[in-house]
Amino acid sequence: MMGELSKLTGKNNYFEDFAVGLVIRHARGKTVTPLENVLITNMVMNTAQGHFNEHAMAATPFGTIISYGGVNFSLVLGLACQDCCENALAELGLDNIRLTKSVTHGDTLYAYSEVLETGDADRDDAGIVVFRHYGYNQRDEQVAQVDRRVLLKRKSHWADR
Repeated sequence: MMGELSKLTGKNNYFEDFAVGLVIRHARGKTVTPLENVLITNMVMNTAQGHFNEHAMAATPFGTIISYGGVNFSLVLGLACQDCCENALAELGLDNIRLTKSVTHGDTLYAYSEVLETGDADRDDAGIVVFRHYGYNQRDEQVAQVDRRVLLKRKSHWADR
């Protein structure tokens, strides 16, 4: 027997738990390694050598490989997910993606999230929340920002399932 569905996710990240202006500092960080950067860069067929050719990048002002921006903002989304989107029914959109500083292998990313909007959905068991996720490196420099629109379960309908 599977047990209660609600026990698979957190108790404090339903639609009702988010109010405009709430800021969340997420607990975990993630160090960018060649594994995720080079693997994902190649998987999405990004041919920019700056993301996978160490020899070519050694002669540039960067001196090393630059992590692909898609990897960077995806890691920020992932770091934020447990606190913000664990009870999501649907990802409705990603907007206003900004990559503000280069990330290299060995940089560690951290995330913060801010609630920009909340509102009703076209179904009674869920609401819509718009988050702005911020990514920072270990030097406390902002490296990424992305707005995320999510359809979240309502506690009133899902918490006891």
